[in-house]
Amino acid sequence: MTSATERQVEALLFAAAGPLSLDDLAKRLPEGADIEAAIAGLQKTYEGRGVELACVADRWRFQTAADLAFLMTEEREEPRRLSKAAQETLAIIAYHQPVTRAEIEAVRGVQASRGTLDVLLELSLVRMRGRRRTPGRPVTYGTTDAFLEHYGLASLADLPGAADMRAAGLLSLDLPPDFAVPAPGVGIPDEDPLDDGEAPEFHTDFLGQEEPGR
Repeated sequence: MTSATERQVEALLFAAAGPLSLDDLAKRLPEGADIEAAIAGLQKTYEGRGVELACVADRWRFQTAADLAFLMTEEREEPRRLSKAAQETLAIIAYHQPVTRAEIEAVRGVQASRGTLDVLLELSLVRMRGRRRTPGRPVTYGTTDAFLEHYGLASLADLPGAADMRAAGLLSLDLPPDFAVPAPGVGIPDEDPLDDGEAPEFHTDFLGQEEPGR
């Protein structure tokens, strides 16, 4: 039998404009609600159905089942294609974050175009994290939750490693023996982080909050 908390969590996830974390849900639910049990129950309920409950960037959302994605192709907007420079820059930021513009240029071996970073910022795939505690206080960059959502990753730990890349034919088999794919966030240098602090938005407020201007 579906619990009251499951129904409440289900309603919130359907109404939300984006994925919600457990903390986001807790703020909307009665104190003491067993949210994790409700999530587990909903996952079981929606298992094998056309809509499934998925975790992206440590947040939960309902999405179309992967095997039915072909039904939506005519309804989707054509995503903006990233240039090769933007793809390379995004990959460097993903694996080396937090990273400065100078460090991006050092890895790529060419000067980074400001337009490339502007595109990634505009698409909300990367964000300015803060400033490095070094002379000049350069800005550091990192990926966003939108990056994880776009690529279907639950967390940065799910980024492919060297073995995965070799299997996909993305890395040469003749790489130096000491080659390693960097782990994001490992050995983070000193920086003053920025906190985006964004609250979840809802398409329709089903919880009785007044709309602006009322």
